Amino acid sequence: MAHHVETMAWSGEVPWHGLGTEVNNDLSPMEMREAAGLDWEVYKSDNYVEINGEWVATGTQSLIRDSDHRILSAVVNEDWNEVSMEKTFEFFQDFCVNGDMEMNTAGSLRNGEIVWALAKVKDSFEAVPGDRVDSYLLLSNFFQYGKATDVRFTPIRVVCNNTISLALQSASKNIVKVSHRTEFDGDYVKEQLGIAKDKMESYKLMAEFLSKRKATKKSVVKYFQDVFPGKGLKKSEDEALTQLSLPGRLAYQSLDTQPGAEYGEGSWWQAFNAVTFATDHLRGNSQETRLESAWYGAGAKSKNKALELAVEEAEKSPAL
Repeated sequence: MAHHVETMAWSGEVPWHGLGTEVNNDLSPMEMREAAGLDWEVYKSDNYVEINGEWVATGTQSLIRDSDHRILSAVVNEDWNEVSMEKTFEFFQDFCVNGDMEMNTAGSLRNGEIVWALAKVKDSFEAVPGDRVDSYLLLSNFFQYGKATDVRFTPIRVVCNNTISLALQSASKNIVKVSHRTEFDGDYVKEQLGIAKDKMESYKLMAEFLSKRKATKKSVVKYFQDVFPGKGLKKSEDEALTQLSLPGRLAYQSLDTQPGAEYGEGSWWQAFNAVTFATDHLRGNSQETRLESAWYGAGAKSKNKALELAVEEAEKSPAL
């Protein structure tokens, strides 16, 4: 089976998934592109079918990588606008030149079908003293029909490298999606993200609120049930585990063993981070599948749901 992570470069601390090649943290966006093995572009080629011995254009096209002529998407419409690799990394240029961000990681998934670039924003907060959360800007360029270019702010809890997707809905102000039916306008996206950056302050307030609200064992078990619905175990030494699905059990078992469990102990912040830790580090068959799931798949959806439910439960809970 093809590896989910094809090429990757990273700077700073070793990423939680442990993949990729280390580089200096002062690389320009274009230098990061080259270090990550992304010095290629994609072009479109007309598709044809053979009818009675003649080749007839179908009106669709394929997306092809110029470095190895691999077909990234077999069918796209003629009005499909690719976002070039050059544009992908140029997007970060002004941020880096102005000293607002530094390039952190970049790479490709699924043999080039997904390309991402992640920059660290020079902005952070502590949910509780010592528990730092950093802010990052993630741009995901999908060379797949039906997928939009995705730009979002995402917090990462330093103590355990848990990634948190603030929201997945395109209507959310902390995420901008650009359909490939339109031209990618980096200036417009930056303008929208100017509003979105305020969401980090909202997340800070949520994190602080969760850290100050008491979570009982019974309420936490119910919380894990709601985040990860499914069948529980038939038999278990711990009665609470009999009620939980496998993902729920992983979160429950992580409650007191996750890195940073001592921060906000007994609070909804601890319960929420048990979900993010189990999702990023324990679920899935490999670090590669966890990376993709944490950002784009079921893992991202679970964490988004977990944050919403944790806030709801905290609002009904007493102060610590």
